[in-house]
Amino acid sequence: MLTRFSTSNFKGFNTEFTFNLRNTNGYEFNKESVKNGVVNHAIIYGQNGVGKSNLGLAIFDIIGHLTDLNKAQYSSYLNAFNKSDTANFHYEFLIDSNKVIYKYQKTDYTTIVSESFSINGQELISVDRRISNEAKINLKGTENLKTTLSNKNLSILKYVNNNSILDENIENQTFLNFFKFIEGLLFFKSLNHPIYIGLEIPSKGIQEDIIENENVPDLEIFLNKAGIECKLVVEKQSNKNIIAFDFNGKTIPASNVASTGTISLISFYYWLQRLRKESKVSFLFIDEFDAFYHHKLSALIVEELKKTGVQFILTTHNTSIITNDLLRPDCYFLMNKKSIKSLAKSTPKELRAAHNIEKMYKAGSFNVQ
Repeated sequence: MLTRFSTSNFKGFNTEFTFNLRNTNGYEFNKESVKNGVVNHAIIYGQNGVGKSNLGLAIFDIIGHLTDLNKAQYSSYLNAFNKSDTANFHYEFLIDSNKVIYKYQKTDYTTIVSESFSINGQELISVDRRISNEAKINLKGTENLKTTLSNKNLSILKYVNNNSILDENIENQTFLNFFKFIEGLLFFKSLNHPIYIGLEIPSKGIQEDIIENENVPDLEIFLNKAGIECKLVVEKQSNKNIIAFDFNGKTIPASNVASTGTISLISFYYWLQRLRKESKVSFLFIDEFDAFYHHKLSALIVEELKKTGVQFILTTHNTSIITNDLLRPDCYFLMNKKSIKSLAKSTPKELRAAHNIEKMYKAGSFNVQ
């Protein structure tokens, strides 16, 4: 699990910006939203321009140099007001009950200046290329690895993971499971132009994938549950299988008649297939997850995500889902350009299950400063 993250000099984050998922309260309701003392299900609110999307991109920067998965595509990297030439990233994870810290600095998306990896306070891999290209590697089984690496686009961690057969011990297994966690990260945003980072990018059309996985009947159930009364069939069009709506025997391709919201739901279902597969997705970030949804549908999507057990972070402007029936006050976060805090930590008032936290939010009862 991701437990804490901070960054500075990345995009809109000039000074250090920290997102702490360990600062929870001992609520006795919606216990599944917190796991091992860490927020497992989070929803972030904030005005336009405070950096909600950039927070997701910052967390997923790690994909760029540790994996060969689908990467982010953007131009600006460093903060325009910061005089430093490096962006800083600090991750804390809970892997196999072990505290894993990974820190690094980069001058751009591909150029790595320094890295440090530790487990339970013991630094096991490190390099600072401003001082030397010589890396320190203290994992059993790496004794014969070359430790001088001048290629600034090559992560020392990725090099170790790809070029060594590690001995069997707790540290090495945690290191391998750390990579397994990173390779299960998934970011997506369907608003305007779809963006996917991490896990995979559809190699085929989304509809083709759903058809090949034999999930059209389940998609039909999902759409009807979402309030879209329909009957789905598969038919051939231009030598390609497509999903169509069946209107009492008359079929029309879904892409021809589906609303923007329905198309967005079908896209979400593509990823839901993977979320339901055990160990396929380890961590999920959906930006503007319900931009095209009615508030009842937004709540349904959150409930479906909760069923998967996957740690997730969602951003939204929809206040109707700020309710203790869905999550809890330490899982709803308020964000501005300088900080992010849960509702529970944004008021001196002791919040209970009976409180109408949406009403309190609209009344300005919470302060993120």
